[in-house]
Amino acid sequence: LLAGTTVKSASIHNSEEMERLNLHEGDYVRIEKGGDIIPKITSVVLEKRAADAQPIQFITHCPFCGTELVKEEGEANHFCPNAEGCPPQIKGRIQHFASRKAMDIDGLGAEIVNQLVDEKLIQNYADLYVLTYEDLIQLERFADLSARNLLTGIKESKKKPFNKVLYSLGIRYVGETVAKKLARHFCSIDSLNQADAETLSGVPDIGLRIAESVIHFFEQPENQQIIQSLQQAGLRFSFTGKSPSSGQLNG
Repeated sequence: LLAGTTVKSASIHNSEEMERLNLHEGDYVRIEKGGDIIPKITSVVLEKRAADAQPIQFITHCPFCGTELVKEEGEANHFCPNAEGCPPQIKGRIQHFASRKAMDIDGLGAEIVNQLVDEKLIQNYADLYVLTYEDLIQLERFADLSARNLLTGIKESKKKPFNKVLYSLGIRYVGETVAKKLARHFCSIDSLNQADAETLSGVPDIGLRIAESVIHFFEQPENQQIIQSLQQAGLRFSFTGKSPSSGQLNG
């Protein structure tokens, strides 16, 4: 019991913090609540440490695909660079694409995404737009109505505006607000694709880190292929009509 609630867990979420605490297996630790809310481990009770306790080793490889983990300079977290072949990343990108703030595809939750990937019916989010009724009706959890509803949800997602589509692509550091700014500034995926780091950094609130991430995304042939497939499926990769940033109210 701590500050009014029972603390059941306190995360140690990066290797630098583990090294700072010099954590060993079986250690007793002191816990505080940051801002009286979030539990955090602040120190180790060294006098209670067993003589034969072993230091905790931070993992070096992805537990799912075995790829060596990467830690970029200036960042605390490790990540798996095998974006195209690591199953949780493949599923995670599709879940993000279908999420409420992105393409908002009704009926496409985590369990259905897992099932579609595991059955090898989809490998990326562009594959959603070639799914058929025959593909779905053979699967568990799908009856006539649920299959038709999912296909309707996928079809309806084609009406989402360019900024939503851009956010749904899952470009690193490009959240909902950044996607909206980039979409309004460049107005089409082709213009954004051709922009260099200097041009991207010239957009208000777009720093070099975001610019480099956008360039890296478009440099990958597999991403270009996915975008092409999405364009062929009829998704909106430009603003139609007058640009939202027409400048008519300047001054």
